[in-house]
Amino acid sequence: MIQSMTGYGKSIIQLDSKKISLELKSLNSKNLDINARFPGIYKEKEIEVRKLLANRLVRGKIDMSFYIETTAEETSTKINKGIVSGYIEQLEEIHKEADILAIAMRLPDVLKTEREELDPQEWMEIEKGIEEAVNALQEYRVSEGNELKNDFESRINVLKTKLKEVIDLDGDRLDQVRLRLNKSIKELEQNVDENRFEQELIYYLEKLDITEEKVRLTNHLDYFLKELEVKVSNGKKLGFISQEIGREINTIGSKANFAPMQKVVVEMKDELEKIKEQLLNVL
Repeated sequence: MIQSMTGYGKSIIQLDSKKISLELKSLNSKNLDINARFPGIYKEKEIEVRKLLANRLVRGKIDMSFYIETTAEETSTKINKGIVSGYIEQLEEIHKEADILAIAMRLPDVLKTEREELDPQEWMEIEKGIEEAVNALQEYRVSEGNELKNDFESRINVLKTKLKEVIDLDGDRLDQVRLRLNKSIKELEQNVDENRFEQELIYYLEKLDITEEKVRLTNHLDYFLKELEVKVSNGKKLGFISQEIGREINTIGSKANFAPMQKVVVEMKDELEKIKEQLLNVL
């Protein structure tokens, strides 16, 4: 089952003294690129969380954000009373009429932040929230993947229909090539050895033969559809198969030498380009 690399997951973690909103966003990328912004108190857990995201999300540009809202009345930021008192004494010596307290509160080191220690129980709750966000993102990816799968199946079936048109045109194409060559010979008004002409014609038609390309293209299209059904999403493999599909279509186009067939080949190329664009977003 294919998955999209695009996804979004969110969880809300309600703790005793704070509420944490955790968001995960994923976009397409050739490799895994994790951009995680951790608040200072949780910085020591960053490597652990990155490993979790790498194992679960595999590939894509991943943005992870923490938003913390303090709900308790207490705060970790305290007024440094000793320093404020010292500032006030010095300011009074300079000018007693001024609003000394307001001036003192704007001076350096007046506020101090007491370093919080990571609470193991609190972190367990946050880990559950991270798992919840990852699961939500993966569900999003699966949902998007189903839509991509339906689109791929539709476009591959269009290519199969176009290939049938190519096969139907192939007999007429070779007859037209033979007629054009005979006409050209007659216009030269030269006597031609019929046996030699037939030998050269057979050699020329062999050069234009697309039997192998038709068989390989059929196999590639079937293989693509088969890979859409596997349990593990593998966008890179589907990309390689699409390259092989493109190679066979290009070869048919170069050998066609027949306007109606070349028109169908152009339509096939257009359909394949749409598949390739969508493949950039497959995990």
